[in-house]
Amino acid sequence: MKHHSGARLLAAPLVAALLVPSALAQVTNVAVQPPVAKKVPHETTIHGRTLRDDYFWLRQKSDPDVTRYLEAENAYTEEVMAPTKGLQENLYKEMLGRIKQTDLTVPTRIGDYVYYSRTEEGKQYPYRCRRKGSMEGTEEILLDLNALAEGHSFLGVGVFNVSDDGNLLAYSLDTTGYRQYTLHVKDLRTGKTLKEAIERTGSVVWATDSKTLFYTIEDAVSKRSNQFYRHVVGSEENEILYDEPDPLFDLGAGRSLDKKMIFLMSYAKTSREARYLPADNPKAELKVVLPRQEGHEYDVDHYDGRFYITTNKKAKNFRVVTAPIADPAEANWKPFIDHNPAVKVDGLSFFAHHAVVSEREGGLDYLRVIDMNTRASYRIPTNESDYTMSLAFNPEYETTKVRFTYESMVTPSSTFEYDMSTKQQTLLKQQEVLGGYDATQYQARRIWAVARDGTKVPISVVSKKGVKLDGKAPLLLTAYGSYGASMSPRFSSGRLSLLDRGAVYALAYIRGGGELGEDWREQGRMMKKMNTFTDFIDSADYLVRNKYTSPDRLVVQGASAGGLLMGAVVNMRPDLFKAVVAQVPFVDVMNTMMDATLPLTTSEWIEWGNPNNVEEFEYMIKYSPYDNVKAQKYPALLVQVSLNDSQVPYWEGTKFAAKIRAMKTDTNPLILKANMGAGHGGSSGRYDALHETAFTYAFILWQMGLAGLPSTTTAAR
Repeated sequence: MKHHSGARLLAAPLVAALLVPSALAQVTNVAVQPPVAKKVPHETTIHGRTLRDDYFWLRQKSDPDVTRYLEAENAYTEEVMAPTKGLQENLYKEMLGRIKQTDLTVPTRIGDYVYYSRTEEGKQYPYRCRRKGSMEGTEEILLDLNALAEGHSFLGVGVFNVSDDGNLLAYSLDTTGYRQYTLHVKDLRTGKTLKEAIERTGSVVWATDSKTLFYTIEDAVSKRSNQFYRHVVGSEENEILYDEPDPLFDLGAGRSLDKKMIFLMSYAKTSREARYLPADNPKAELKVVLPRQEGHEYDVDHYDGRFYITTNKKAKNFRVVTAPIADPAEANWKPFIDHNPAVKVDGLSFFAHHAVVSEREGGLDYLRVIDMNTRASYRIPTNESDYTMSLAFNPEYETTKVRFTYESMVTPSSTFEYDMSTKQQTLLKQQEVLGGYDATQYQARRIWAVARDGTKVPISVVSKKGVKLDGKAPLLLTAYGSYGASMSPRFSSGRLSLLDRGAVYALAYIRGGGELGEDWREQGRMMKKMNTFTDFIDSADYLVRNKYTSPDRLVVQGASAGGLLMGAVVNMRPDLFKAVVAQVPFVDVMNTMMDATLPLTTSEWIEWGNPNNVEEFEYMIKYSPYDNVKAQKYPALLVQVSLNDSQVPYWEGTKFAAKIRAMKTDTNPLILKANMGAGHGGSSGRYDALHETAFTYAFILWQMGLAGLPSTTTAAR
């Protein structure tokens, strides 16, 4: 997404013909003619300035010329990448060979059942299952996603919530990739799917009675979640309880772990407002916890008859207070966790006798356990200097054991169970990496680059031991840097195909993200957004100066808002990179943020700026990638888009590629790959997704000089 992602995240008649690429011989130095996007003049006047956009017509998704153009680009990409076909197949086999194809997740107890997912070799999607009592019980397949995917090129699961009595399953499906989900209810006693088919749903929450559902609905055009409904399963009535009027706000609903409270959150990028009703009284009035205030971000939970409010009021990195339910106003707050400017409170989870705080300090994750009887607290220990850890799925309230996940760039994803009373830790499952993976053969570290204003920017780096840092090593550098989202040094078995060929991988934690707290986020958004881009450039320069790589072997990659990053830096410093991979990139900033009907636009006016404000317009247009394409040499470019993307429309990357191709002064490869049957996250089937990764890695290795092929073609620009 533009957000993690989490993450985005009417033309004149079209008349010109498209140029379709000629056949390409199986060598890389044969001249190939790429498609040429026709130019249809389109002008927008704002603040006395006229913006010209010759490729605005590509927004017309229903126009056959748009489909033909995307297909021509795909055909050209196929021909340019033809010499890497063998490499792509080898990469796919390598990555598949490291995966345990028939596997199951760690079972999780909810009530009388243990729930899990399992995969079977050759099947694209998992089975969602449960057994009564323990894993010794008889398996019930609740959802066969392979069967549900039949006839569709895409299948995504939104919610999967079982009623308190275990009899009904509420689940939602997206069959296009547009992240538009339809809610269904299945009777697990009979195996029959009931008549409910509620479209455009988001959050879904059960009441205690196991028959009343609460859910949010998104607007059909803007995709803003703006309505909250109550529905009794089997009835025809869908009663609206709240309609969010402010276009800056979206809605999300959830339930406290003790199952006593249902919360509805209105949230903008810099402000939140919570409402609640008792889960055992589904017809109760929806009440406000604290009225919204500009700049006040807060979350609320319920424990032992009181609200626990995580707030940034007088606490930039958040603190936690308690408040009586009868009157949770600030005058009645009592401290629970004091503000610490060095530690950001990222989350808070309550169990029967303990609380677990998710914290970030110095760019690293920590989990702090608080004994709710004695208020004694301590952090769960870690044993690596660069890692990530977070709470796993913990649906049970009456427990002393909490599950968390842990991994690093050399340690595969691991699920632990931690006894908060005895401090005993048990490894339940570690991701199996088939083929004899040996973590001791790889080296991970955290380094700190220095940005132009003196700010230190952390970078996680991993390579195979023995790779010389003499300036000759190829390196893949990635980053995100938006929404206050925190990136983490995660393990990837697929990435081993790069590392084993001698490549170095680096992840830069640039400003605009949340890795170093709220101030880190604030320094890279709105009228300080340029710091995000210069941090990345300065990180790349640091890696070059310190002999990690050189510009002729440096490839950079980013997706969604990270694709905006790629677009901005390739315009600013094209000489610094050998190649750029921009995936579902948010690059048409001005056109998108001027169109309030597009998904995410209004809520993101306070992330990027609102171009209707002249001062913000003048700042945004300085970095908007599409608006800053110029006649200059560009590195090799791979732009990847998805036709059904609801967060970053396909036309953004498509227009960007077309404009660069028309203006660049080099002969480096520029290819556009359009997924014609998926959305923002790419293909949903696990084998399809692996083929996509193999394709991207083949391009990266080609440009790094590790594919046994020339790294350039004489393709026409």
